[in-house]
Amino acid sequence: MDAPALMAAAEAARAMAHAPYSRFTVGAALLCADGSIQPGCNVENASYGATLCAERVALGAAVARGQRRFTAIAVAGPAGIALSPCGLCRQVLSEFAPDGHLLVLMRAADGSPRQATLAALLPDAFGPDQLHPG
Repeated sequence: MDAPALMAAAEAARAMAHAPYSRFTVGAALLCADGSIQPGCNVENASYGATLCAERVALGAAVARGQRRFTAIAVAGPAGIALSPCGLCRQVLSEFAPDGHLLVLMRAADGSPRQATLAALLPDAFGPDQLHPG
């Protein structure tokens, strides 16, 4: 996996964000198991609850293309801000990474690269086992 290229794809997606209210643009790039990259950007709505995060936009587009297995996701936001997927995005991503090994690429506030597994960002994720115990 080429982490700088994946982060660059997230930055390119960020340029397409629709954030007229917050002006807080975010891009994501999801690396599919077949090597393809699915970009996504945040899409705000005047009814804030209807806003879509970049990570979920990328995931939805990848699923619509028939992708179900992913190895990494990069998230890019405004300079000077440490950014990682929100709790809702972490939960949605965990549906497709039940082992928690999905690699999440981010940047620290100083711009240096950071990475973590989804399991580290969302320990004890809610999943199918909780729906159908024992």
